Amino acid sequence: MVRVIVQRLVSTIPVLLIVSGVVFSLMHLIPGDPAIFMLREQATPERIAELHRQLGLDKPLPVQYIDWLIGVLQGDLGRSLITNQPVAWTIENAFLPTAQLAMFSLIIALVIGLSTGIVSAIRPRSPVDTLGSILSLLGICMPTFWTGIVFILVFAVILKLLPPSGYVPFYENPLANLEKMLLPSLCIGWLVGAVLMRQTRSSFQEVLQQDYVRVAWAKGLHERTITLRHALKNAFIPVLTVAGLEVGTLFGGAVVTETIFAIPGLGQTMVQAIFSRDFPVVQGLILVMVVAVVLANLVVDLLYTVLDPRIRYG
Repeated sequence: MVRVIVQRLVSTIPVLLIVSGVVFSLMHLIPGDPAIFMLREQATPERIAELHRQLGLDKPLPVQYIDWLIGVLQGDLGRSLITNQPVAWTIENAFLPTAQLAMFSLIIALVIGLSTGIVSAIRPRSPVDTLGSILSLLGICMPTFWTGIVFILVFAVILKLLPPSGYVPFYENPLANLEKMLLPSLCIGWLVGAVLMRQTRSSFQEVLQQDYVRVAWAKGLHERTITLRHALKNAFIPVLTVAGLEVGTLFGGAVVTETIFAIPGLGQTMVQAIFSRDFPVVQGLILVMVVAVVLANLVVDLLYTVLDPRIRYG
Protein backbone atom coordinates (compact mmCIF):
# COMPACT_ATOMS: atom_id res chain seq x y z
CA MET A 1 0.00 0.00 0.00
CA VAL A 2 2.86 2.36 0.83
CA ARG A 3 4.37 1.65 -2.56
CA VAL A 4 1.09 2.56 -4.27
CA ILE A 5 0.84 5.84 -2.34
CA VAL A 6 4.41 6.78 -3.27
CA GLN A 7 3.77 5.94 -6.94
CA ARG A 8 0.60 8.06 -6.98
CA LEU A 9 2.38 11.00 -5.37
CA VAL A 10 5.25 10.77 -7.84
CA SER A 11 2.80 10.64 -10.76
CA THR A 12 1.30 13.97 -9.64
CA ILE A 13 4.58 15.84 -10.20
CA PRO A 14 3.96 16.32 -13.97
CA VAL A 15 0.44 17.54 -13.18
CA LEU A 16 1.78 20.13 -10.74
CA LEU A 17 4.40 21.27 -13.25
CA ILE A 18 1.86 21.66 -16.06
CA VAL A 19 -0.68 23.49 -13.89
CA SER A 20 1.89 25.84 -12.37
CA GLY A 21 3.37 26.60 -15.80
CA VAL A 22 -0.04 27.36 -17.33
CA VAL A 23 -1.08 29.55 -14.39
CA PHE A 24 2.26 31.38 -14.45
CA SER A 25 1.87 32.12 -18.15
CA LEU A 26 -1.77 33.21 -17.87
CA MET A 27 -1.04 35.55 -14.96
CA HIS A 28 1.58 37.39 -17.02
CA LEU A 29 -0.87 37.70 -19.91
CA ILE A 30 -3.32 39.68 -17.74
CA PRO A 31 -3.06 43.41 -18.48
CA GLY A 32 -1.53 45.45 -15.69
CA ASP A 33 1.76 45.84 -13.87
CA PRO A 34 2.18 45.06 -10.15
CA ALA A 35 4.85 47.75 -9.93
CA ILE A 36 2.35 50.40 -11.04
CA PHE A 37 -0.18 49.03 -8.58
CA MET A 38 2.35 49.30 -5.75
CA LEU A 39 3.71 52.75 -6.64
CA ARG A 40 0.34 54.30 -7.60
CA GLU A 41 0.79 58.09 -7.93
CA GLN A 42 4.58 57.77 -7.66
CA ALA A 43 4.78 55.46 -10.68
CA THR A 44 7.44 57.06 -12.86
CA PRO A 45 9.35 55.09 -15.53
CA GLU A 46 12.50 55.19 -13.41
CA ARG A 47 10.76 53.98 -10.26
CA ILE A 48 8.94 51.25 -12.19
CA ALA A 49 12.19 50.00 -13.75
CA GLU A 50 13.92 50.00 -10.35
CA LEU A 51 11.05 48.09 -8.72
CA HIS A 52 11.07 45.58 -11.58
CA ARG A 53 14.76 44.98 -10.92
CA GLN A 54 14.18 44.54 -7.17
CA LEU A 55 11.31 42.12 -7.67
CA GLY A 56 12.96 40.19 -10.49
CA LEU A 57 10.24 41.15 -12.97
CA ASP A 58 12.81 42.39 -15.48
CA LYS A 59 13.98 38.82 -16.16
CA PRO A 60 12.53 36.73 -19.01
CA LEU A 61 9.42 34.73 -18.08
CA PRO A 62 11.13 31.29 -18.33
CA VAL A 63 13.85 32.50 -15.95
CA GLN A 64 11.25 33.85 -13.51
CA TYR A 65 9.39 30.54 -13.59
CA ILE A 66 12.55 28.48 -13.04
CA ASP A 67 13.57 30.74 -10.12
CA TRP A 68 10.12 30.28 -8.58
CA LEU A 69 10.24 26.50 -9.15
CA ILE A 70 13.66 26.22 -7.49
CA GLY A 71 12.32 28.11 -4.49
CA VAL A 72 9.30 25.77 -4.24
CA LEU A 73 11.58 22.72 -4.29
CA GLN A 74 13.44 24.30 -1.37
CA GLY A 75 10.20 24.93 0.52
CA ASP A 76 10.05 28.65 -0.31
CA LEU A 77 6.92 29.86 -2.10
CA GLY A 78 8.33 33.36 -2.41
CA ARG A 79 7.10 36.66 -1.02
CA SER A 80 4.05 38.71 -1.89
CA LEU A 81 4.76 41.54 -4.31
CA ILE A 82 2.24 43.77 -2.53
CA THR A 83 2.66 43.08 1.20
CA ASN A 84 6.21 41.62 1.08
CA GLN A 85 4.99 38.89 3.43
CA PRO A 86 5.96 35.25 2.79
CA VAL A 87 3.42 33.50 0.58
CA ALA A 88 3.41 30.52 2.95
CA TRP A 89 2.37 32.84 5.81
CA THR A 90 -0.42 34.31 3.68
CA ILE A 91 -1.72 30.84 2.78
CA GLU A 92 -1.49 29.65 6.38
CA ASN A 93 -3.64 32.55 7.62
CA ALA A 94 -6.27 32.00 4.91
CA PHE A 95 -6.34 28.20 5.00
CA LEU A 96 -8.49 27.64 8.10
CA PRO A 97 -11.65 29.48 6.88
CA THR A 98 -11.52 27.69 3.52
CA ALA A 99 -10.91 24.29 5.14
CA GLN A 100 -13.87 24.85 7.46
CA LEU A 101 -16.06 25.99 4.58
CA ALA A 102 -15.08 22.97 2.47
CA MET A 103 -15.69 20.55 5.37
CA PHE A 104 -19.11 21.98 6.21
CA SER A 105 -20.09 22.09 2.53
CA LEU A 106 -19.05 18.47 1.99
CA ILE A 107 -21.03 17.31 5.05
CA ILE A 108 -24.12 19.17 3.84
CA ALA A 109 -23.64 17.78 0.33
CA LEU A 110 -23.33 14.19 1.58
CA VAL A 111 -26.40 14.50 3.83
CA ILE A 112 -28.52 16.05 1.05
CA GLY A 113 -27.18 13.91 -1.79
CA LEU A 114 -27.16 10.52 -0.08
CA SER A 115 -30.45 10.77 1.79
CA THR A 116 -32.41 12.21 -1.12
CA GLY A 117 -30.76 9.92 -3.66
CA ILE A 118 -31.42 6.75 -1.66
CA VAL A 119 -35.06 7.61 -0.99
CA SER A 120 -35.58 8.58 -4.63
CA ALA A 121 -34.10 5.27 -5.80
CA ILE A 122 -36.24 3.23 -3.41
CA ARG A 123 -39.39 5.28 -4.08
CA PRO A 124 -39.20 6.27 -7.76
CA ARG A 125 -41.78 8.79 -9.01
CA SER A 126 -42.74 9.59 -5.42
CA PRO A 127 -43.08 13.19 -4.13
CA VAL A 128 -39.58 12.93 -2.60
CA ASP A 129 -38.19 11.77 -5.94
CA THR A 130 -39.90 14.61 -7.80
CA LEU A 131 -38.80 17.24 -5.28
CA GLY A 132 -35.25 15.88 -5.24
CA SER A 133 -35.05 15.95 -9.04
CA ILE A 134 -36.22 19.56 -9.11
CA LEU A 135 -33.79 20.67 -6.39
CA SER A 136 -30.89 18.82 -7.98
CA LEU A 137 -31.63 20.38 -11.36
CA LEU A 138 -31.76 23.85 -9.80
CA GLY A 139 -28.55 23.19 -7.88
CA ILE A 140 -26.69 22.16 -11.02
CA CYS A 141 -28.07 24.94 -13.23
CA MET A 142 -27.86 27.91 -10.84
CA PRO A 143 -24.45 29.67 -10.75
CA THR A 144 -22.76 29.85 -7.37
CA PHE A 145 -22.77 33.64 -7.22
CA TRP A 146 -26.51 33.75 -7.99
CA THR A 147 -27.26 31.12 -5.33
CA GLY A 148 -25.27 33.12 -2.78
CA ILE A 149 -27.13 36.34 -3.57
CA VAL A 150 -30.51 34.58 -3.36
CA PHE A 151 -29.59 32.98 -0.02
CA ILE A 152 -28.55 36.35 1.41
CA LEU A 153 -31.76 37.96 0.18
CA VAL A 154 -34.02 35.22 1.55
CA PHE A 155 -32.38 34.11 4.81
CA ALA A 156 -30.62 37.34 5.86
CA VAL A 157 -32.66 40.22 4.45
CA ILE A 158 -36.24 38.89 4.34
CA LEU A 159 -36.34 36.23 7.07
CA LYS A 160 -33.49 37.71 9.16
CA LEU A 161 -32.48 34.26 10.35
CA LEU A 162 -28.75 34.38 9.61
CA PRO A 163 -26.09 37.07 9.21
CA PRO A 164 -25.47 38.02 5.56
CA SER A 165 -21.67 37.95 5.60
CA GLY A 166 -18.52 38.08 7.69
CA TYR A 167 -16.33 35.59 9.51
CA VAL A 168 -15.55 34.90 13.17
CA PRO A 169 -12.91 32.27 14.04
CA PHE A 170 -14.34 29.20 15.72
CA TYR A 171 -12.02 29.45 18.71
CA GLU A 172 -13.24 33.00 19.45
CA ASN A 173 -16.99 32.40 19.25
CA PRO A 174 -18.19 28.96 18.10
CA LEU A 175 -21.86 29.95 17.85
CA ALA A 176 -21.17 33.09 15.80
CA ASN A 177 -18.80 31.10 13.60
CA LEU A 178 -21.46 28.50 12.83
CA GLU A 179 -24.08 31.17 12.14
CA LYS A 180 -21.84 33.00 9.66
CA MET A 181 -20.59 29.83 7.95
CA LEU A 182 -24.00 28.21 7.47
CA LEU A 183 -25.15 30.24 4.45
CA PRO A 184 -21.93 29.92 2.41
CA SER A 185 -21.74 26.22 3.30
CA LEU A 186 -25.31 25.71 2.09
CA CYS A 187 -24.48 27.62 -1.09
CA ILE A 188 -21.66 25.23 -2.06
CA GLY A 189 -23.18 22.17 -0.41
CA TRP A 190 -26.34 22.47 -2.47
CA LEU A 191 -24.31 22.53 -5.69
CA VAL A 192 -22.22 19.48 -4.78
CA GLY A 193 -25.19 17.72 -3.17
CA ALA A 194 -27.20 18.05 -6.38
CA VAL A 195 -24.50 16.16 -8.29
CA LEU A 196 -24.21 13.51 -5.58
CA MET A 197 -27.99 13.09 -5.43
CA ARG A 198 -28.26 12.27 -9.14
CA GLN A 199 -25.32 9.85 -8.95
CA THR A 200 -26.65 8.19 -5.79
CA ARG A 201 -30.10 7.72 -7.30
CA SER A 202 -28.68 6.22 -10.49
CA SER A 203 -26.23 3.97 -8.65
CA PHE A 204 -28.80 2.68 -6.15
CA GLN A 205 -31.36 1.95 -8.85
CA GLU A 206 -28.78 -0.16 -10.66
CA VAL A 207 -27.77 -2.05 -7.51
CA LEU A 208 -31.37 -2.68 -6.47
CA GLN A 209 -31.88 -4.61 -9.72
CA GLN A 210 -29.08 -7.07 -8.91
CA ASP A 211 -29.87 -10.71 -8.14
CA TYR A 212 -28.48 -10.70 -4.59
CA VAL A 213 -30.82 -7.82 -3.68
CA ARG A 214 -33.79 -9.69 -5.10
CA VAL A 215 -32.79 -12.76 -3.06
CA ALA A 216 -32.68 -10.56 0.05
CA TRP A 217 -36.20 -9.33 -0.72
CA ALA A 218 -37.34 -12.95 -1.27
CA LYS A 219 -35.95 -13.91 2.13
CA GLY A 220 -38.23 -11.32 3.70
CA LEU A 221 -35.47 -9.08 5.06
CA HIS A 222 -36.42 -5.63 6.26
CA GLU A 223 -36.07 -2.80 3.76
CA ARG A 224 -33.61 -0.96 5.99
CA THR A 225 -31.41 -4.06 6.25
CA ILE A 226 -31.41 -4.55 2.48
CA THR A 227 -30.61 -0.89 1.83
CA LEU A 228 -27.90 -0.33 4.43
CA ARG A 229 -26.27 -3.75 4.64
CA HIS A 230 -26.57 -5.20 1.13
CA ALA A 231 -26.91 -2.31 -1.30
CA LEU A 232 -25.13 0.64 0.30
CA LYS A 233 -21.51 -0.47 -0.05
CA ASN A 234 -21.75 -1.45 -3.71
CA ALA A 235 -23.83 1.58 -4.64
CA PHE A 236 -21.53 3.96 -2.78
CA ILE A 237 -18.40 3.26 -4.86
CA PRO A 238 -19.48 5.41 -7.87
CA VAL A 239 -20.77 8.06 -5.45
CA LEU A 240 -17.40 8.12 -3.70
CA THR A 241 -15.69 8.64 -7.07
CA VAL A 242 -17.89 11.64 -7.85
CA ALA A 243 -17.37 13.01 -4.32
CA GLY A 244 -13.61 12.92 -4.84
CA LEU A 245 -13.91 14.75 -8.14
CA GLU A 246 -16.18 17.35 -6.52
CA VAL A 247 -13.37 18.47 -4.19
CA GLY A 248 -12.25 20.71 -7.04
CA THR A 249 -15.76 22.16 -7.13
CA LEU A 250 -15.50 22.93 -3.42
CA PHE A 251 -12.40 25.05 -3.98
CA GLY A 252 -13.80 26.60 -7.15
CA GLY A 253 -17.00 27.51 -5.36
CA ALA A 254 -15.00 28.91 -2.45
CA VAL A 255 -13.41 31.50 -4.74
CA VAL A 256 -16.83 32.98 -5.55
CA THR A 257 -18.59 32.24 -2.27
CA GLU A 258 -15.88 33.68 -0.04
CA THR A 259 -15.96 36.89 -2.06
CA ILE A 260 -19.75 37.19 -1.76
CA PHE A 261 -19.87 36.37 1.97
CA ALA A 262 -16.65 38.26 2.88
CA ILE A 263 -14.82 35.20 4.23
CA PRO A 264 -11.04 35.78 4.47
CA GLY A 265 -10.09 32.40 3.03
CA LEU A 266 -8.03 31.14 0.11
CA GLY A 267 -10.70 32.11 -2.43
CA GLN A 268 -10.96 35.74 -1.40
CA THR A 269 -7.17 35.96 -1.06
CA MET A 270 -6.80 34.65 -4.61
CA VAL A 271 -9.28 37.18 -6.02
CA GLN A 272 -7.43 40.03 -4.30
CA ALA A 273 -4.08 38.70 -5.53
CA ILE A 274 -5.33 38.46 -9.12
CA PHE A 275 -6.66 42.02 -9.07
CA SER A 276 -3.36 43.32 -7.67
CA ARG A 277 -1.26 41.14 -10.05
CA ASP A 278 0.43 39.47 -7.08
CA PHE A 279 1.93 36.58 -9.07
CA PRO A 280 3.67 34.65 -6.24
CA VAL A 281 0.51 34.54 -4.09
CA VAL A 282 -1.64 33.28 -6.98
CA GLN A 283 0.96 30.64 -7.85
CA GLY A 284 1.16 29.45 -4.26
CA LEU A 285 -2.61 29.30 -3.84
CA ILE A 286 -3.10 27.34 -7.05
CA LEU A 287 -0.36 24.92 -6.01
CA VAL A 288 -2.01 24.31 -2.62
CA MET A 289 -5.45 23.76 -4.18
CA VAL A 290 -4.11 21.33 -6.78
CA VAL A 291 -2.26 19.35 -4.09
CA ALA A 292 -5.46 19.23 -2.00
CA VAL A 293 -7.46 17.86 -4.95
CA VAL A 294 -4.79 15.28 -5.75
CA LEU A 295 -4.64 14.12 -2.13
CA ALA A 296 -8.44 13.90 -1.95
CA ASN A 297 -8.53 11.64 -5.00
CA LEU A 298 -5.73 9.53 -3.51
CA VAL A 299 -7.82 9.06 -0.36
CA VAL A 300 -10.78 8.05 -2.53
CA ASP A 301 -8.67 5.41 -4.27
CA LEU A 302 -7.62 3.98 -0.91
CA LEU A 303 -11.21 3.94 0.37
CA TYR A 304 -12.17 1.68 -2.54
CA THR A 305 -10.35 -1.19 -0.81
CA VAL A 306 -12.40 -0.57 2.35
CA LEU A 307 -15.74 -0.67 0.54
CA ASP A 308 -14.84 -3.59 -1.68
CA PRO A 309 -12.20 -6.05 -0.37
CA ARG A 310 -11.87 -7.51 -3.87
CA ILE A 311 -10.07 -4.33 -5.00
CA ARG A 312 -6.34 -4.62 -4.51
CA TYR A 313 -3.53 -2.41 -5.77
CA GLY A 314 -0.40 -4.19 -6.85
